[in-house]
Amino acid sequence: MPRANINDLVAFVAVASERSFTRAAKKLGVSPSALSHTMRGLEERLGLRLLSRTTRNVSATEAGERLLRSIGPHLEQIETELDALGDLRDRAAGTVRLTCSDSVISMVLQPRLNAFLREHPDIKVEVIIDHGFTNIVEQRIDAGVRLGEALAKDMIAVRIGPDWRFAVVASPDYFAAHPQPERPEDLTGHSCLNVRLTSAGSLYAWEFEKDGRKINARVDGQLAFNSIMPILDAALDGMGLAYIPIDLVQPHIEAGRLVEVLADWCPYFQGYHLYYPHRRQASPAFALLVEALRYRA
Repeated sequence: MPRANINDLVAFVAVASERSFTRAAKKLGVSPSALSHTMRGLEERLGLRLLSRTTRNVSATEAGERLLRSIGPHLEQIETELDALGDLRDRAAGTVRLTCSDSVISMVLQPRLNAFLREHPDIKVEVIIDHGFTNIVEQRIDAGVRLGEALAKDMIAVRIGPDWRFAVVASPDYFAAHPQPERPEDLTGHSCLNVRLTSAGSLYAWEFEKDGRKINARVDGQLAFNSIMPILDAALDGMGLAYIPIDLVQPHIEAGRLVEVLADWCPYFQGYHLYYPHRRQASPAFALLVEALRYRA
């Protein structure tokens, strides 16, 4: 036997509950004649009479009453669940997934997320730490964070931080045993803390620029990490020179725990941007998070 269309069952429940084609048709937004035609078709497919019709009344037959008792509560539950989904769409709730490097968390996200999550207790934020160029569409991630110069053309980009630069730093103990470099070329005589780029599989070249001259320095040392925060810890421990975002090391410089060198050689980079696909359907939770992270000079 052919399966009954869900819309036909909804129509049957309306007629059987209202006991009137006119009232049921008004509730469903169709004409009484169209509704009567739908009921006749349903009865023909089932091979059973579901409704008893008179000139004044409509009532369910024994088979109709059985069908009403069995499917009525389920259809009500489906409607309730769909309404709940609508509430989720219109209400600022749910989980937003972001991907970024660990340094971005400390530099940009953490200070603003703390206040944002306190203000919106129904919103959850999941941060996936990744130092490569994650495909956020394939990984079903809502948005990622990259420098402005590394953004793909097909992405919406929202600036979430100012332009910034790296700083070359080491501890006072390290410089007590080694001379301070005055030019990038002097780094060859130092133990440097390297970072390995997950996406490229190679060590990151320290970028310098001064008076129009650009240098990508391949430095050497005993330690290398694929993350910035362990490099900062190693620099504080006197293990060598580190090339770290200035915002992360500025408090340590001011406190005398680190010493900066080659500052006039360190160029500025475009600030961090939140990026996501053009075709993404923004939920209220995601839209609120974007506005909370948006950089305002």
